[in-house]
Parts: sequence; C-alpha cells; structure tokens
Amino acid sequence: MIFRSSVFFALIAGFFMFKQVAKAPAFDDKESLIIHGVIQSISKVHFQPKPIDDDFSKFVFKTYIDRLDGGKRYFIQSDIDQMKAFELKIDDQTNDRSMEFFDLSMQLLDKRMKQTEVYYNEIMNGSFDIDKKGLIELDEEKKPFAKDEAQQKEYWREFLTFEVMTKVWRSREDLKDKKEKGEKVEEKSDEELKKDAIVDVKKTFDSWFKRLNKLRRSDRFETYVGSIANYFDPHTDYFSPREKEDFDISMGGKLEGIGARLQQEDDYIKVSTIIVGGPAWKGKELEEGDLILAVAQDGKKAEDITGWRSDDAVQLIRGPKGTKVTLTVKRKDNTIKDISIIRDEVIIDESFARSVIIDIPAMINNVQYIKLPKFYSSFENENGNSCAADIAKELEKARKNNVNGVILDLRNNSGGSLNDVVEMSGLFIEDGPIVQVKAKDTPPYVYNDKDSNVQYNGPLIVMVNTMSASASEILAAALQDYGRAIIVGGNSTFGKGSVQRFFDLDQMMRGNEELKPLGSVKMTVQKFYRINGGSTQLRGVVPDIIFPDNYTYINAGEKEYDNPMQWSEITPQKYNQEVVKIQNMLGIKNRSQARVMANNDFSLIRENAKRLKESKDVTKYPGDIAGYTKAMNELEEKSKKFDQLFKNDIPSLNVRNLAQDKPYLDSDVSRSARNEDWIKGLKKDVYLNETLLIMKDMIETEPSFATLATKIK
Repeated sequence: MIFRSSVFFALIAGFFMFKQVAKAPAFDDKESLIIHGVIQSISKVHFQPKPIDDDFSKFVFKTYIDRLDGGKRYFIQSDIDQMKAFELKIDDQTNDRSMEFFDLSMQLLDKRMKQTEVYYNEIMNGSFDIDKKGLIELDEEKKPFAKDEAQQKEYWREFLTFEVMTKVWRSREDLKDKKEKGEKVEEKSDEELKKDAIVDVKKTFDSWFKRLNKLRRSDRFETYVGSIANYFDPHTDYFSPREKEDFDISMGGKLEGIGARLQQEDDYIKVSTIIVGGPAWKGKELEEGDLILAVAQDGKKAEDITGWRSDDAVQLIRGPKGTKVTLTVKRKDNTIKDISIIRDEVIIDESFARSVIIDIPAMINNVQYIKLPKFYSSFENENGNSCAADIAKELEKARKNNVNGVILDLRNNSGGSLNDVVEMSGLFIEDGPIVQVKAKDTPPYVYNDKDSNVQYNGPLIVMVNTMSASASEILAAALQDYGRAIIVGGNSTFGKGSVQRFFDLDQMMRGNEELKPLGSVKMTVQKFYRINGGSTQLRGVVPDIIFPDNYTYINAGEKEYDNPMQWSEITPQKYNQEVVKIQNMLGIKNRSQARVMANNDFSLIRENAKRLKESKDVTKYPGDIAGYTKAMNELEEKSKKFDQLFKNDIPSLNVRNLAQDKPYLDSDVSRSARNEDWIKGLKKDVYLNETLLIMKDMIETEPSFATLATKIK
C-alpha cells in the first residue's frame, strides 16, 4: 500500500537533508559516537524535542540508577552520594559526549557487585531463621539504599531468608496438592524442606551471579543510552544492532514457543502480551501482567529465573513445537500458580479478521460479530493481507446474510497500519476526514476517506478496552466523532496517540566507519489528533458506555509511564455523515447501566477490580513461615470467589459460524479445532453478551432502525 501522506514525505525529505549534513565529527570511541548520533537524530526529527538541561539531567540520573539497581541490591548511600555530584551535570556531559558519569557508575557497580557476592556466599553458608516475626517490604521504591555495608549485608540476609521461606511454603503447597489428587508423595519434615529450599536458592543465585559477572559494559551502556532517549518520551529508545535484529524477528509474524511477549521488570520477567492464536492464548491461564518466577522443562525440575536477563529467560521458555514447559507465575493478586503450556507455532490465521453470527433467542438475532486482533497491512507480511480489505469482505458477508447489526471487536488490538484504519473507517461513512497527523514544525495532515461508497449502513457497535491502542483508538474516535457507532468498553483506551519510526544511525551519520555498526533509534515523529481537534494521547478514547473491568480502579496504559507526552489539541476539521446518526445515546446508556448493575458477573468483576487494587497497594508481607502461610491462604481464599469468572457458558448466548466460512474451517482439522475453541470462549464473554443487548436497545430506540425493530427477535 502506498503512503500518500505529505507528512511522510516531509519526514523522508528531512531525513535525507539530515543525512547530507550529518557527517559526524571524528570520535575515538563508539560510545561517544552513539550518544552523538542519538542526540543529533532526536533534536532533528523528534516530534517534540526537549532541551538538554537540568531537567534532562535529573530524569536520566534517576531512571538510569533505577534500571541499574532498582532492587537496591548493590549500591549503598555513599555510592549514591558520590554519583549525585553528577545529577545536574549529565546534560553538560551529554553535550560534550563525555562518559565520566557512566564510567563512575560502572566502577562503583562493579565494586559493589563483587562485595555483594561475598555477602551472599557468607549468608548462604550460615543458618536461616524462617520463623522470625516481622514484615518484609517488597516494594523496593519504599526502601532506602543501605546506609553502609553492614546494612547492605542485612538487606541481603533478609532477601535470601525470604526466598528460602517462600520456597518452603511452595513445597508444602505442592505436597498438599499432590495428596489431595491422590498422588503418592515422599513425606518431608519442615527441616528437610528448608534444606531443600536452601539448596535451590543457592543454585538459583549462583547462576544469577555468574550471569551478572558475564554482563558486558555494552549491556549497561545500552541501559544508559536508553535512559537518555526515554527522557523525550517513553516510546523513544535506543536499540543496539542485536536488539534491533531481535525486534525485527519478533515482528516477523512467526513465533514458536508459548506465544507470549516478555519484558524485564526489576528482578522479574513479566508477561507483557499474550499473542492471539498462540498456545498461551488457547490455554487461557497465562495472563498479561503475570510475573514468571520459575521455568520447568517437561519431566525436569523447575529453574528459578528471578534476576535473569530477559533474553536468557526467553531462551529457556522457548522450545520446539510439541514440547511442554511449566511456568510458575505470580498473579496480580500475589497468588502463585503453576501453568503448563505445550509449545507451538503461533497460527497466523488467528491474527486476521474473522466473524461469527451471534443471537439471544427471542430477544435479538442474526448479528455479525467481527474480531480484529491487529491492524495488519500488506507491507507487514509476505501474504499481502490488508485488514481493511478483509473487513470489507466480512461486511460483504454481512450484506449477503442480511444481518441486523455488526459488532466490531478491537479489544486488546494494539494498532498497526494507519492507511488501513483510514480505509476501514471509510467503510462506514460516505466520505470525509478520519484522523489528523502532525509532525514537528509542519501543519497537520488530514487523512480522508475519499470513497463515497458505504460498505455497511446498519447498526454498529465498536468494543474496546484499556489495551486498545493507536490505530484502534483512531477508528473508535472517528466513528464516535461522526456519531456513526456506539463505543463500549472500560474507562478509556490505552492513550497512545503517537507514531514511531526506526532510524539507522549508520545511515544517518557519515564517517567513523571503523566504529560501526552503531544501532538504531526508535523515535516518536508524529502525533495523532481526532477530527474534533483533540489528541488520543494520554486520555485515549472514553467509550460512550463504560463497563467495569480489572482496570476500573487502577491506572493503566499510557498514564503508567513516568513522562508521557501530554494531551493537546489542534483546530478541528469539518465533518458530517448521513448514514446513521445515534440520537438516543443517553437512553441506550441508561438501559445498559441498569442491566450491568443487576448482573452478578459484572458485580463480581467490579468487586475483583477493587480486590486487585487493594492487593496492588499491599507491599509488606510477613517474614515468618507461619505468618506468610496465613497471608497467602487468605489471598487464595479471597481469589476463589472469582475463579469462575469468564469460565461458564452464558446459556442465552448463541454463537455460530457463517455458512460462507464453513468450507474453509472444515478443510483443516487443526483450524476447525481452533475455531471451536474460539467459539467456546465467545460463549463465556459477558461483555459480548451485554454488547449484543445494547445492539437490541439501539435497534429498538433509534429512528434510523425502525424497520429493523420488527425483525430482530
């Protein structure tokens, strides 16, 4: 698909202009050259570059120290004081391409890592008291750096004792579970369990220190440069050549393993995304936000991955298709769970648009539900697929099936092709502006639907949630501004209203060939604006009808970042459409709210959201085995109430495939099985059920659909 945006061409022109003048000064070292390239490229191309000043210094100082030692395992206060002398000088050093602060941080970190390894070995050779009363603070941000080496050693003693205690507790729970299942187990005393736990902890942290000692200076330098880049916004970052290669592989479309994207969070590996269609997604046990504590290969003992590098963890979790891996995860409510997954390839067809017909007998029938997992495009995959073209095909099926309404599901859709979202939005209106896109120092460029044809002119509802981002927000915002559809979902969408592009530093800077390759900068170069003039940045899209969900009481999305770009607005566009205009939004909203308030599942969802908020706020746990066991049992007991959420069929909700899709689905056994699994999930979806009832209300109360009202039952 060809870009027609003048903004795009302006960016490209600016890029080549920059290339022509960007002969870098001669540098003796690669690190200084990389910093030079990052700063120069950001200052020239970033949507909203900031001055390199004391605010920059403070941000980089805090961010970098947090990333080096967020767990407060190494540095003591005197180290921080020594580095603090540079807190307001990092801007000057960056402008001078000086590495003095970075060099000092490496010197101090290397010293403290050697010292803490000595502490660790001394403590592991001693005794552990797991019955000592007291509370352990698990939120490292609330704990100060150790005042001296003696206190640092106590920090480590407390930390390792807690690790031993939790392993004893876990072993107890495993024995109890096996007994309840009737399995034969070897009885062990608490003292034996403690000895086993000490062996496990020692094995884990021996490996941890070995990996830490193998860290390269370049690894930490990438952390430092990343801290510099992130000052400009959370999505601007530095990628080493290796990281860029990994990124390209991850975006290539074929994944083998558990089907989840992972990221580092302090000492833990966090599940950031469940890949639609992958093994974890089909298993429905692993959740976004889970922290992976340990990994066990089939038939082997679990390996604790606390403190591992994410790339090492990924290598352990990945594996050949058909093999089993068991992950020990910590949920958002702090409960611990073992999840077994059979590794497989992520099946591509689950990532494309697909649809079914849904009904509630005697209330509403023949409504087409379309799921769009991402805004894929022809320039993103070798098969030449376009989500806009595929949605058009699904809407053609809607026409042939004479459906009474269409529900477009963009939940967990993180975005993708801008051109496709413009074309897709145009399927529902005659013509007009869809989104405004602005680059630095240029007027906004308006993406218009120029095709007056309307592919679908019936009732339309768009489903979103907190993880609906970028292109999803553009479509939801456009249809909301036009009054063409009802938008339903959580408090708001993600709030990512910016565009990033990669810039190769090797191409951007001539000369210094002996120091290349240098890596790339992923940079924010544009910002989205709604046709009403407001940005989707930070605020996202607030649905017309809001459902309770797990994020009801928790900040999520772009708001979670330390320094997101702020919301702003520009001149609105003139826009109008005559296909459908929702006139009774308040009445439809009131009907839905009354149902949601009376629905037991939604009451549980709301209650669970409060529980998650309360659990998130609890950061201190008992440091003795008896107290910890009691606390975890209480958490487990509280969570049982919500175990059946989204696991029971909704008896009144019918889901069936379209007749046109049956030959394709039945032609492959595995495809048919995946389709059945998808339909089973839809039948448990309380949000989909309520959205279908909203569709009924819209048809019955909107003048535009008077002729439909007599045939929906």
